Amino acid sequence: MSSEFDTMSAMEMRRRIAAREISPVDVTRRALAKAEATQSTLNAFYILMPEQALAAAKVAEDAVMKGAPLGAIHGIPFSTKDLIAVKGVGYASGSRTMAGNVATVDAPSVERAKAAGGILIGKTTTSEFGCKPVGDSPLTGITRNPWNLAKTPGGSSAGAAASVAAGITPFALGTDGGGSIRIPASFTGLSGLKGQFGRVPVWPTSATPTLAHVGPLARSVTDTALLFSVIAGFDRRDPAGVAGPVPDVLGASRASVAGLKVAYSATLGYARPDPEVLKLTDRAARTFEELGCQVDQVENVFEADPADLWTAEFYAGVGIRLRSFMENQRELLDPAVADVLAPALDQEMRDYYTKVFARYALRDHVRGFFEKYDILISPTLPVTSLDAGKNIPDALTDRNLVSWVYYTYPFNLTGHPAASVCAGLASDGMPVGLQIIGRSHREEDVIRAAAAFERTFDRGYNVKPFEY
Repeated sequence: MSSEFDTMSAMEMRRRIAAREISPVDVTRRALAKAEATQSTLNAFYILMPEQALAAAKVAEDAVMKGAPLGAIHGIPFSTKDLIAVKGVGYASGSRTMAGNVATVDAPSVERAKAAGGILIGKTTTSEFGCKPVGDSPLTGITRNPWNLAKTPGGSSAGAAASVAAGITPFALGTDGGGSIRIPASFTGLSGLKGQFGRVPVWPTSATPTLAHVGPLARSVTDTALLFSVIAGFDRRDPAGVAGPVPDVLGASRASVAGLKVAYSATLGYARPDPEVLKLTDRAARTFEELGCQVDQVENVFEADPADLWTAEFYAGVGIRLRSFMENQRELLDPAVADVLAPALDQEMRDYYTKVFARYALRDHVRGFFEKYDILISPTLPVTSLDAGKNIPDALTDRNLVSWVYYTYPFNLTGHPAASVCAGLASDGMPVGLQIIGRSHREEDVIRAAAAFERTFDRGYNVKPFEY
């Protein structure tokens, strides 16, 4: 089973499967073997599904050999995060409190990926209910970064990012309630996209229903666009679902960015990024100028850090889901998660709704900002990856469990489409992410900018072969 599958793009895999040059069964066997072999080091998977995956791969191979119509990701292995339902498979959301839970349905994203011919090989690890931007939980232990096993891949889509960066599958499904796709994309050198809120259906109902997104992580922007095009689109089961046609993100990944109006903010007005992160994102801003964009440096995108608005919403939702355990079996929970849930549950109603209306004002503010600009670029994170097992970087210990990430959670509050793409490597050899945010409902601009930026690099920097 060829190691070329480890770094092969999904687009190339799709072409070669359709041409009968490679076998869906062989590709799936390789993915499963590598996933199993790396569990003791990376720990990317909560559950592997070898029997189901190989049966689906055999069906996919038979369709190829019969000349049947093929789906958009026919025969390509993928994984899905343990915050996403897979029928008949464990659905613990990274929590010991849910260890015996089994999903009775497929989430729409899983349903669509399977219908398009994708081969689901397993469910990946997450921090407990997605509450931490790093890669560990009491249920599954520590997930590690294939660039450096002493480091975290980020979270909460930890296993999804680790598995893709290690070459197990070319792409994966993650979730993003405050940055949980973009954060691990940044730490592992990947591309990740959070579409417009409601563009990809989220069902069964999330613990954080006004913030949650499902989206792809991949080793290239084009592969990200491919998987997004499969899972996006209206579904009546999601009451926040966006109706209407899905933007042509695959076409956008090949388009020029000349003429785009770009705002570049190094801090959004409040962040404290590492100088090395700034060096690479400054370079990215100059790159967009070279690509024919108008680039304006904008220091204060926000008048104040909206972390409290995000915390009030996200942790209150998870806290309600886990309230009985908080009150009766707190020892089952991640101590750091329990510590942030407690004050969220204690919120007084007037204080909570004051924050709700402040969130609406923030959304209006960002809408006005994008009347002048097509995209906003910033660092994805203020630092490169921190040590595995830590919750907060040493330089940012005055921040809380999530507020240290600074850049990602504002755009869950507003719902705007946002991506992370690798901006290069810092002196510690670890990736740095560039965040690209677009106007409301304009995922095509985000992908267009991310792909154009990615094309300016030798893409070897965001493929990390992992030896085991």
